[in-house]
Amino acid sequence: MMAPSVISNVQPLLLVVEDSNEDFEAFQRFLRQSPLAIPVYRCLDGDQALEFLYHTDRYTDPESAPRPGLVLLDLNLPGTDGREVLRRMKRDDDLKSVPVVIFTTSNNPKDIEACYQQGANSYIIKPMDFRLLKRTIHTLLEYWFDITMFPQNSL
Repeated sequence: MMAPSVISNVQPLLLVVEDSNEDFEAFQRFLRQSPLAIPVYRCLDGDQALEFLYHTDRYTDPESAPRPGLVLLDLNLPGTDGREVLRRMKRDDDLKSVPVVIFTTSNNPKDIEACYQQGANSYIIKPMDFRLLKRTIHTLLEYWFDITMFPQNSL
C-alpha cells in the first residue's frame, strides 16, 4: 500500500520576466499589498530567463535559482523575446509543466493565437488603467498562488 501524498507548505516562487522597471515596480507594489508571501525572482530579458530556468551562467545553483511555480512573461523583451522563451520552455521535458502566463501590452490576435499554440497557460493584456491593473494582478496572484495546486516535482 502506498503512503498518502503529503501536500507541501512550500510556497512556489514566481519568475517575472519583465524589462520595464516601471511595470515591475508597480507589480511589486501590488504584490506587497497581497496577503500571500510569494518569493519573486526577476529577469530583465529572455536570455536571463533561460539562464535562470536552465541553471546556466550565473544561475548554476538550483538552490539559488529554484524551479518557478509560475512564469509571468512579457513578450517584447530585448534580445531573446518572450515568444522564444515560451517556445523553448514548452518544448523542454523538464520545463513544459511550468505554467506560463503571458503579461504583455500586445493585443495582436496573431500573438495571442501563437502563444496559446505554443502552450501558454494564460494571456493577459496589461491594463493601462491603474485600478484595473491592480485588480488584474491581485486576481492573478490569488488564482495561481492561493487556488491552484502545483505538481510537487515542479517546486
